[in-house]
Amino acid sequence: MNPETRYVRSGDVHIAYQVIGDGPIDLVFVPGFVSHLELIWEDPEQARFFRRLASFCRLILFDKRGTGMSDRVAAIADLEQRMDDVRAVIDDVGAERVALMGVSEGGPMTTLFAATYPERTKALITYGTIVKGLWSEDYPWEGTREQYEAWFETISKEWPDRATIASRAPTRVDDEAFLRSLSRYLRMAASPGAVMDLFRMNMDIDVRPVLPAIHVPTLVLHRTGDRALPIGASRYLAERIPGATLVELDGIDHLWWIGDADAIVDEVQHFLTGERQDHEVDRVLATVLFTDIVGSTDHAVRIGDLRWHDLVDAHNALVQSQILQFRGRPIRSTGDGYLATFDGPARGVRCARAIAEAVKALGVRIRAGLHTGEIELIGEDIGGVAVHTAARVASAAGSDEVLVSHTVKDLVAGSGLRFRDRGEHTLKGVPGTWTLFGLVGERD
Repeated sequence: MNPETRYVRSGDVHIAYQVIGDGPIDLVFVPGFVSHLELIWEDPEQARFFRRLASFCRLILFDKRGTGMSDRVAAIADLEQRMDDVRAVIDDVGAERVALMGVSEGGPMTTLFAATYPERTKALITYGTIVKGLWSEDYPWEGTREQYEAWFETISKEWPDRATIASRAPTRVDDEAFLRSLSRYLRMAASPGAVMDLFRMNMDIDVRPVLPAIHVPTLVLHRTGDRALPIGASRYLAERIPGATLVELDGIDHLWWIGDADAIVDEVQHFLTGERQDHEVDRVLATVLFTDIVGSTDHAVRIGDLRWHDLVDAHNALVQSQILQFRGRPIRSTGDGYLATFDGPARGVRCARAIAEAVKALGVRIRAGLHTGEIELIGEDIGGVAVHTAARVASAAGSDEVLVSHTVKDLVAGSGLRFRDRGEHTLKGVPGTWTLFGLVGERD
């Protein structure tokens, strides 16, 4: 069950918030420049990140005024108004003292809150955060005003632009399904005008003078290869907050839920509770199935966001039922497709064929790809090279096609399934060349 969205008034503005979990620590998560409470839970990776936080605390999420589910406003709030909004939320949920976790653009407000209201701040956590909005000789990790103004020209015509996404999630820039899903999330979270207002306000931010006045336990997190904000910004931050702990994490993605998100949650959990979660990783052989709706972007544009959302829900329900019918394990939706595993490759292939036929009743076509290999079982999720390979096989398939690797074809010998050779392919990120086979049918 996803948490209920509630509202509290802060002055004349309604602030949307959610509460999930019942742990002994109240943790307020302050998002980056835009967010959308309802859409968080449609993204399996974001949902997993927040559910892990909620496993050891009472997690409080909110959309800043002007974004997401909160009231749209004529002018974006300054830091003082944002602190008022946070106080309104925590008062409404009955929280006396809270830990604050600010990510990216959410960092300056959390640092100011911790310095201003130490009696209400149990701890401060930052991830990949700024303390000053513009480049200067003594703070060289941000862009110049001219660079931002040039970016505004771009997003006034194209929001979100691909370069912005690429800088924040470089490891996923070739994942078209991810790009479509994140683009929709950002569009729903804020309009181009709101984004420009946010960044114009951010350009004037400089909370450096308040850093020495922070006297609550502080954890500073940053990925060493962050492409959007160099790690020097967090090193600068940690050096100036008395007693702050800096943890440098591996990775190049700025978005916290992309890459090794568990490493971030592990550090937060250890900082707040003194404990770390043991990650038991089991490795098993499985057949991995990826499906993808063909032409999803064009379809969504043609029918509109609301109808597209309903269509995807119907698609997911239908796909899940087919997976279960063929004794598979549904893993997660990928935005406009699905990921599943099977302990028998023939059942996986037959399920893919059944899905392709069933979704035609919804007016859509899919492509499917399968590969058999060793996967990692990590909680409810899976990982490993075999998963990546199956995704690349699916991306090479055509409309209504079930495409399989040579491994799958060999393992289903004697099943009656017939294939045609689709030639050799180079699968992005997978070594070597791969001979792929398209399902033709089944012998009587």
